[in-house]
Amino acid sequence: MSTDGHYLGVFLSNKQGPRWQAWYAMSEQEQRAKNEAGLAALAAWDEDHKDQIVYQGGPLGPTKRTSADGISDVVNELTVFVVVRAPSHEAAAKLFENHPHFTIFPCDCVDVMPLLGPHSGD
Repeated sequence: MSTDGHYLGVFLSNKQGPRWQAWYAMSEQEQRAKNEAGLAALAAWDEDHKDQIVYQGGPLGPTKRTSADGISDVVNELTVFVVVRAPSHEAAAKLFENHPHFTIFPCDCVDVMPLLGPHSGD
């Protein structure tokens, strides 16, 4: 199993959980201030990790699920994704410690997993 040092970070958040409830309970002005602080912190995280970021990724939108039963709209906890390079799985996970998506924004966590197989484009 070769990962070539590439890892997928997927931020998860329960969009009906307490963190989002607290976000929506804030005034528009409070949300705007928190959003500005969060975006500045994300830009700083991106800059600090620019050598490890393989693919910037981004926010994930509404989900359609296709199965043997057809196509349906579903809600899941997938929120944002990014692909990073690191010497180990542990090192990749450590890149996300104290990340703004869950220290400022209402994401709950980030799952980090190796990308298996060949990679191209970097």
